[in-house]
Amino acid sequence: MNVNKVILVGRLTRDPEIRTTPGGQSVASLSMATNSYWTDKSGVRQERTEFHNVVLWGRLAEVAGQYLTKGQECYVEGRLQTRAYTAKDGTERKVTEVVGENMQLGSRAQGQGSQSGAPRAAAAPRESQPAAKEEEIPTINLDDEKDEIRIEDVPF
Repeated sequence: MNVNKVILVGRLTRDPEIRTTPGGQSVASLSMATNSYWTDKSGVRQERTEFHNVVLWGRLAEVAGQYLTKGQECYVEGRLQTRAYTAKDGTERKVTEVVGENMQLGSRAQGQGSQSGAPRAAAAPRESQPAAKEEEIPTINLDDEKDEIRIEDVPF
């Protein structure tokens, strides 16, 4: 049995970069940071930050470009994929990234509350058309989790 599954919950380190392939498919590149905490043998709390490159395709890329911003929490589920490319200096390089297959938006970064859920490039509705209801988007909130999560607290 083979399994290639990645689940990330973290914050975006920059706004998503949206591109379109020559075939017309949307592609979004994200950079996420995740933190882990532990207490070392001397009782000092330690922290490590990992950075992850994420690629989203199709409608998922369009949603990311419309709603995600730097500093926002995000849940991404997908798979690891390594690809090779030729750098500008002519050398062959490899990069491993997460290809996202599912995504949920989290709370926005502090100081961006005035935009709460509104698309960045939203157009004003026309007067002749009724305003559409805003889509309910599931969110997660990492700010509530100040302490380390204990296995005893997990309900399943």
